[in-house]
Amino acid sequence: MRMRRRELLRVIGGAALTSIALPAHAADFRFAAIADTGTGGKGQYAVAKVLADVQARSPLGLVLLGGDNIYDNGEITKIKAVFERPYAPLLKAKVPFYPVLGNHDVRTNNGEDELRYFKMPGRYYTFNAGGIQFFALDTNVNADWEKQMHWLEQALSRSTAPIKIVYGHHPVYSSGHYGNNPRSVRDLAPILKAHKVTLYLNGHEHNYERTKLIDGITYLNCGGGAGLRPVGHSEFTALSRSVLHCVVFERSGSKLTLTALGTDGQAFDTVTLG
Repeated sequence: MRMRRRELLRVIGGAALTSIALPAHAADFRFAAIADTGTGGKGQYAVAKVLADVQARSPLGLVLLGGDNIYDNGEITKIKAVFERPYAPLLKAKVPFYPVLGNHDVRTNNGEDELRYFKMPGRYYTFNAGGIQFFALDTNVNADWEKQMHWLEQALSRSTAPIKIVYGHHPVYSSGHYGNNPRSVRDLAPILKAHKVTLYLNGHEHNYERTKLIDGITYLNCGGGAGLRPVGHSEFTALSRSVLHCVVFERSGSKLTLTALGTDGQAFDTVTLG
């Protein structure tokens, strides 16, 4: 599998497992998503511990890393403090991380250092895992947007996966500080609709927000991986909270169940898609 990272010598250990609240059913494939993580601070470690506890009880196939992986400016010299140490238990278990670049990541060398470190095949890419096809995007303002949208449309048109997930750093729809992204509403949302994408995931907004179905698609902001900002509630909002969290997904057949976990390990949102 692409982007498996090196084994780490330092491992966090000794802490008692949090009581994790996940659906009581057997999953065909399990993975997680986090975003806006790269502070190296207490908030990041609190969320990372929940992920480690999930992995200890119900192993994860992969983790989606939704950008702003290294604050403040994408300095790769900080990678031990903001990635290797917080996620040491997952890395020791060889759980692969599949990142996208956020606006903070491209401030140094346009994110090229992270591309090399994470062994990303490109600034945008696709991969298959666990019966799901994932499409990772570069949503930054300096991205070659037109070329990327053409690539995405072609890649989605070739996909035969029953579940298709697209993720990038920036939201399409948001009730947070930045609000809806006009470029993505105009260009990206119609492509997702045309190809019956199940889910679009993002960070950038430091909160949790799940939309109602919009043209058959759930839009999920999971940007509470280390810090928080307030979030409002819009006509399209199903649930919004300003809370540190990770999101765990379980595929069973053609169904995808998402469970949002706070730092106490308890679920504050769960829904089945498909």
